[in-house]
Amino acid sequence: MTNPGFGRRDFLKGAVVGGAAAATSVVNPQTAESAEASSNAAAPVPQGYAFLNLDEAAFVEALVDHMVPADDLTPSGTDLGIAIFIDRALAGAWGKGDRLYMQGPWKQGAPSQGYQLPLTPAQLYRAGITATNAHCRKTYGKTFDALDESQREEVLQGLSTAKIKFEQGPPVRVFWGTLYQTVMEGMFSDPIYGGNRNKAGWKLIGFPGAIAVHRENVEKYRDKPFPNDPVGIADMS
Repeated sequence: MTNPGFGRRDFLKGAVVGGAAAATSVVNPQTAESAEASSNAAAPVPQGYAFLNLDEAAFVEALVDHMVPADDLTPSGTDLGIAIFIDRALAGAWGKGDRLYMQGPWKQGAPSQGYQLPLTPAQLYRAGITATNAHCRKTYGKTFDALDESQREEVLQGLSTAKIKFEQGPPVRVFWGTLYQTVMEGMFSDPIYGGNRNKAGWKLIGFPGAIAVHRENVEKYRDKPFPNDPVGIADMS
């Protein structure tokens, strides 16, 4: 993101292919209990959101607008609906950990073993936002959403490299990996899930969408722009 020869289009295209690798770790029982208490004591949910409270919504909106700023390629992250996508994901089955084994034991695992925390994704998100805002208050005297662009970049670089250490909170790399994953999913998922509004993410990378049979076009349009507008799930119903 700091290389002048590496544009945002390249970054976003690379994100689709590469994704983000989050290191596995362990949260101690006190951290898990704190996260649960924080979840139970969450502030009222703002209009338009199902899970995020006011502080969390401000954090997520600032995050997605920094990672996907408005320019000649796409609208801003909030205008693309990425914050809505994240909120719906956290409020739904994924956020509740419906497909995660949550019975323990909670021991440190190898990266190949995947997610190893006693927190649902929603609890991880909430605890991570709280811990990040605590770091921002200590370092800058204000929460993440109130930082200027250079300060936000510094915080996100610190999270992505784990140079930031949470005094209380989940493992930094795991939290960052989840943040990155959900922003990219909100950018490039089918619009039916709330993000990728007007299929702007698909248009950015030339993705044709949810076309059932596409094999006849693979050779025809090899190394050429695909001329049709992308097709979403809603377009096929």
